[in-house]
Amino acid sequence: MRVVIAEDSAILRDGLVQLLELRGVTVAAAVGDAEALLTAVEEHRPDAAVIDIRLPPGHTDEGLRAAVELRRKHPATGVLIFSQYVETAYADRLFGTGFAGVGYLLKERVVDIGEFVAALERVAAGGTALDPDVVSQLFGASRRARALDSLTPREREVLSLMAQGRTNQSIAAALTVSERAVEKHIAHIFGKLDLPPSETDHRRVLAVLRYLEAAR
Repeated sequence: MRVVIAEDSAILRDGLVQLLELRGVTVAAAVGDAEALLTAVEEHRPDAAVIDIRLPPGHTDEGLRAAVELRRKHPATGVLIFSQYVETAYADRLFGTGFAGVGYLLKERVVDIGEFVAALERVAAGGTALDPDVVSQLFGASRRARALDSLTPREREVLSLMAQGRTNQSIAAALTVSERAVEKHIAHIFGKLDLPPSETDHRRVLAVLRYLEAAR
């Protein structure tokens, strides 16, 4: 897997490069601003880009705007937002470009580099990776949450883990329940969110999209 990193803190940027390379990840470029990120992706065509939201010169949403532009120009490149902030407006704009191949993790909550690499691999492969706190705040910011409000606390937990890209087996292990119990919870979620069986729609993705869209 080849990645590009955009992080304005030199210490964090260099540390992330070293940690990823120790896990066999090829870091094609590590840059400190949004313009350099777009140039690096154009040059190296990586599998994924790890991007901080607040980059020079304004340290506001430069990283986000670059990520949205990257998604438009290079849809095959996964985008993993790696920030210390939870910004629902940022998430709305990013996920509005398409759901597959996007992740949002919080710096202070990543304590295992192996899990970080696994999340990066999921995003690079077209999956998703969302921190539970991001999921929680997206739920809380919802203005169209009537259907979501009908979910039980356990169903919300299951949906949160689904949003992290976990399989039913992984969800069952995290909640210490059987896979059959997870399947029942997911069926209830589909029912409450009015997602009937379809030959063309992927209900698992649609369920996660439903609450992401509710943050708009």
